[in-house]
Amino acid sequence: MGAEHYVILRDDDTNAFTPPECLEQLYRPFLDRKLPVNLAVIPCVRRSAKTPSAEPEGFLFGANGTSSEVEPLARNKDLVDYLRREPIYKIAQHGCHHDTFEFDLQDKSEILRRLDSGANYLRAAGFHMPSTFVAPHDKISRSSYNEIQRRFRVVSTGWFELRRLPHAWWPMYAWRKIRKRSHWRVGNTLLLSHPGCLLSRHRPYAQILDSVRRAVNSAKLTVLVTHWWEYFPTQKTDERLIGILHETAEFLANDPTMRVISFDELPGHWSAVCP
Repeated sequence: MGAEHYVILRDDDTNAFTPPECLEQLYRPFLDRKLPVNLAVIPCVRRSAKTPSAEPEGFLFGANGTSSEVEPLARNKDLVDYLRREPIYKIAQHGCHHDTFEFDLQDKSEILRRLDSGANYLRAAGFHMPSTFVAPHDKISRSSYNEIQRRFRVVSTGWFELRRLPHAWWPMYAWRKIRKRSHWRVGNTLLLSHPGCLLSRHRPYAQILDSVRRAVNSAKLTVLVTHWWEYFPTQKTDERLIGILHETAEFLANDPTMRVISFDELPGHWSAVCP
């Protein structure tokens, strides 16, 4: 008998400055329960990466004492060794350097350069070419969509805007809107949206777990998005938020209607998720 609800957990912004102990503290309950954790990994993080509001990115707190402008993932040997020891972690490509709106551009040659560079940095760290792409800040131009769709089986983003999509995709997009689908496909590529970052310190803590339950119980497939660095504000541990994440693991593992899968597994379940 198939699951009633499928869940994909996506954690963004693992990079060369990420302490492996942070991931271990967050995700050991998931790993022990064999629940896949999809890490959207920045292949070669820019030390000066900024948010859209021009603030330093929160995932850079491990960059203290470094001077290089960009830092390839392979330079953090402890992190790479940790990730490769734990097969429950699945790697997605999160841009290249995580520059602001990195794939919101039309120059095809530059798009290809960024995609190739990101893939090469991940290979240099010992990882296979990921099947899933996550764009920094969820901004993808029409030209970028075309090139990303040619390379990846899955694109995970927050939302889709008609004006950014290739014109050839418009009929499929319209059909998706008519059928009120959160997820759709173009050719062999699956296009997934998510209900916002529910597991976040910017949400009322008392409501997070209920929000997660409502989201996953109301959909056949839900992508739950979180950010590892939010659990360590100002480099301190937020025990309460970590506790909520661990309660989420317990809920997902113990509910017989739930099946937690990786992005890599999704093509094999697509007919059940989007009949």
